Amino acid sequence: MQRTQFRPLAYIAMLLALVLLGARPALAQSVLRDAETEALLKDMSAPIIAAAGLEPNNVDIVLLDEPSVNAFVAGGQAIYIHSGLINEADTALQVQGVIAHELGHITGGHVINFSQGAKAASNISIISLLLGAAAAVAGGGEAAMGVIAAGQQAAMGKFLAFTRGQESAADLAGAQYLSGAGLSGRGSLEFFQKLQTLERRAGYFAKEEDTFFRTHPLSRDRIETLTAVYEKDPAWNMPSDPRIEERFRRVKAKLYGYQAEPKATLVAYPETDTSIPAHYARAFARNKEALIGQSVNEIDALIAAEPDNPYFLELKGQVLLESGKPAEALEPLRRAVELSGTEPLIATMFGHALIATEDRSHYEEAEQILRTAVARDRYNPTAWYLLGRIYGERGDTPRARLASAEQQMLTGRARSALQNATAAEAGLPAETVDWLRAQDIKLEARAIIEQQEKRR
Repeated sequence: MQRTQFRPLAYIAMLLALVLLGARPALAQSVLRDAETEALLKDMSAPIIAAAGLEPNNVDIVLLDEPSVNAFVAGGQAIYIHSGLINEADTALQVQGVIAHELGHITGGHVINFSQGAKAASNISIISLLLGAAAAVAGGGEAAMGVIAAGQQAAMGKFLAFTRGQESAADLAGAQYLSGAGLSGRGSLEFFQKLQTLERRAGYFAKEEDTFFRTHPLSRDRIETLTAVYEKDPAWNMPSDPRIEERFRRVKAKLYGYQAEPKATLVAYPETDTSIPAHYARAFARNKEALIGQSVNEIDALIAAEPDNPYFLELKGQVLLESGKPAEALEPLRRAVELSGTEPLIATMFGHALIATEDRSHYEEAEQILRTAVARDRYNPTAWYLLGRIYGERGDTPRARLASAEQQMLTGRARSALQNATAAEAGLPAETVDWLRAQDIKLEARAIIEQQEKRR
């Protein structure tokens, strides 16, 4: 697994401002990228996406390195899932219920229509300000403040009611999409029950009047409404796909081992547990403790069980590479690349290992594998960085700077990207593919810089 930086869209900042929290949103969130996890999320979501009338290859499921239990959409056809949600879910079917709900937001155009609720709330606020000003002119200072405060509260209520309506619509749409995909709504209900439990653990017990202050309907109300819908559905008694569930258990275990403290991982997955998920989790825990031999032993147990599993071989190569043994990492990584059909993230790690050997005879192979990786997945800053290193070593400065510009655009450094793209364009042959790409990056970078300056 690896982290990359993701910069949320202006939608998040606007949402937080409108609910009057008075706090600045985080400027960046880390995306967790992992070939096995992304393949699972794609396969889990494909039938639901198709049932929603969308093309599965056009919808992205993005995993964020965030411990809270949450998922959201922020424009376009992308669903963002917090890692905390994966850790909290017991089954893949529960996560599929969340994905179906978020697809309801996409097909309902809720992000686009978000401005409707904001406009209604803004109108109330403006009216209250005007009335408050009139009261102040008339000499009623306290009355003016009361009018303004009441107006702000009404605006918040109007806005939150609008978002609750969207959430209810997304719940019902999600139920329809799960049914169309032949998936039971049991997972969806189970997850809402989890949310209700989390609320109670936090000391929150819902009262009827609390609904006014929430962007989502109360969990108990959602459970009641959806139970009536799901129990009538022909898919209600359909079992979850056992292959998907087994893959989910593996991904959940590796995510937990990657994020949790090693002691916590060993409690959750003790040595007495010889299952594949347990070996997976302990391999990450031992690696975090720098117990490389023990980590490799856990991975070798995985490989013994499934010799042709590219993800097990990838992990062995990753551990060896990170422990300063790139030459030993080459064999398992090369095999992982072959078995995975040159999956871009695995290919990138292989390219990294080839370069890390500091054997220049490996550079040509590294360049080929990395170029293949970025051709299939341009949103891979590590691959662009490594390509830039190869070009720099060869003295190909224009392409090194172009690769740097690609990496910087993906990591939110538009000004640096603009500088490198400008330099690359000046040194590249006119009208070539790379020259045109440098121009594209310049345009994209300028647009982002202008947006940033407008927000100041």
